[in-house]
Amino acid sequence: MTKTPVVRAAAGIVAAAGLWLAWSQVARQPLTMEKVTDGLWVIIGNGGNVAVMPTSEGVLLVDDKFDQDGPEIRAKVKSITDQPIKYIVNTHQHGDHTGGNKAFLEGSAEIIAHKNARANMVSQKMPGLPRITFSDETQIFLGGKEVRVQYFGRGHTSGDVMVFFPSERIVHTGDLFVRGAPFIDYSSGGSLTAWDQTLAAALKADFDTVIPGHGAVSKRADLAQWRVTLATLRTRAKAACAQGTDGMVGRMKLEELGMKPSPLFERSAPGLCEETKN
Repeated sequence: MTKTPVVRAAAGIVAAAGLWLAWSQVARQPLTMEKVTDGLWVIIGNGGNVAVMPTSEGVLLVDDKFDQDGPEIRAKVKSITDQPIKYIVNTHQHGDHTGGNKAFLEGSAEIIAHKNARANMVSQKMPGLPRITFSDETQIFLGGKEVRVQYFGRGHTSGDVMVFFPSERIVHTGDLFVRGAPFIDYSSGGSLTAWDQTLAAALKADFDTVIPGHGAVSKRADLAQWRVTLATLRTRAKAACAQGTDGMVGRMKLEELGMKPSPLFERSAPGLCEETKN
């Protein structure tokens, strides 16, 4: 029996709800740390990019990869400062960005996330729930540095935030910007229709350098182009879905946009068709 789009979407929701468990089983990649400015580093590999801001009063991280990466993250932080990790901002709930939460909460760190990201973690029975949430914007002041965390709307999930480092003119976008095909997590309130408008609001902010959720450190122009690409994806999805969900990803011709279809993008297909049908 052929599944309807609604049934397929429901199946995708069930699968995605346990996605962080599957991610935690992938073969571990080595971590590398790069200096972005004199005041900010990024740890790359094995999951989402981790921003590291050391100060005289402690360290702030953005995301913490998988649980298994905790010891190496701590070691890399230790290589640049003796200060403890005080705050971790989760850009969203996926396990390759929040897997280390539980262990860091048992140490010196407090974890902050958007209220929707925490709600997604609760509904998916994920460990390491943040103890501090916010709705639209919050600031963290540590060692004379300001970090601004803002919610601009739905995109990759319903709880994605961007983390701005004004003194460094840098933003960490989480998975609102990645290098490769996007994953629209419809089980967690994601929306391709809303995504480029979310980025339009974020691009009104003042920054030069972008740390994506996955991939190399980039420039503001790269994020602006990503917004255009997402709008193009939405248009192509609507046209491809008009012929049915079977084979729709191939009809979108992602290679023309410099992308390869990924398993996660394939997982988004039923939701894409449902969202763009009107």
